[in-house]
Amino acid sequence: MICPVTVLMPVRNAQSTLDECLQSIRAQTFADFELLIVNDHSTDDSAQIVADFASNDHRCRVLNSAATGIVAALTAGLAQARSGLIARMDADDLMMPDRLARQFEHMSRHPDTVVLGSCVSQFPTLSDGYREYLSWQNQCTSAKDIRDEIFVESPFAHPSVMFRRTRIVEAGGYRQGDFPEDYELWLRLHALGIRMEKLPEVLLQWRDTPERLSRQDRRYRRDAFDKLRADYLAKDLRFRNAGKFVIWGAGRRTRKRCAWLLQKGFRPSAWIDIDPRKIGNRLDGVPVVAPEWLQENRVFVLGYVSNHGAREEIADWLVSRGYRRGRDFLMVG
Repeated sequence: MICPVTVLMPVRNAQSTLDECLQSIRAQTFADFELLIVNDHSTDDSAQIVADFASNDHRCRVLNSAATGIVAALTAGLAQARSGLIARMDADDLMMPDRLARQFEHMSRHPDTVVLGSCVSQFPTLSDGYREYLSWQNQCTSAKDIRDEIFVESPFAHPSVMFRRTRIVEAGGYRQGDFPEDYELWLRLHALGIRMEKLPEVLLQWRDTPERLSRQDRRYRRDAFDKLRADYLAKDLRFRNAGKFVIWGAGRRTRKRCAWLLQKGFRPSAWIDIDPRKIGNRLDGVPVVAPEWLQENRVFVLGYVSNHGAREEIADWLVSRGYRRGRDFLMVG
């Protein structure tokens, strides 16, 4: 069966959520798709649930992943997909009925768009941290937003994206490593100048549970994100071509997070901070100065303060003084 879209879904021990997820896929208003399920060595009843579903829906194919882990499962799925467009899905999430229709329509009309996400809602509960993250993510929709905010957080909920299979494979596909595989892919695509954007509507319900990978897997720990950001920030031409730069944030936690970047040989002209106890000090010989220093010393700014409210305040302060997001400053999560 050749069709326009392959829904690619790895499954590992998802028996409690799998049926509801499959029904949300079956209920799509866009019906011309194949559902490619990659069983990642499930030890519960997931394989039987999938087999029963496939026996009643000819659009469903099932693969057994040779290796273990989501990267291996996704790589196997990309190799076997029959469609040029891949819609990612996870076995514990729910598609809104018109998700595939809306994304297929947009991708058909915009051939230069390689990755297309959507806004998401989260259920059944929403912690304060994820509430702030989703608020930021659902406002980060245009291609420019994503370019300018790529170093803040991962701009996509992975199971919300549709992408062009050939372009992703040509870029190296999913990579295995000590980092979140989806964020690494978005950063790599950004470095290659590939267009990514998001539909400004909720097309996925994203389930939050204590068992999700982002809460348990060491690849999603804070230190892994900080190192990954530094690796790609060091290559970003907006930063590299700027020459002199400063880091906004002189606190101990900020210095720990940006250490990955400084270890690559970059040295700021100053540290910016609003704490009067820090202003006037020197850190490794570099002065700590107040924000007003930037009004007389026009240099590139890396905003390393991670608190969501403070980050927006810093960005607003810079914009109000003529700094342009993405050209004169970048915020780093």
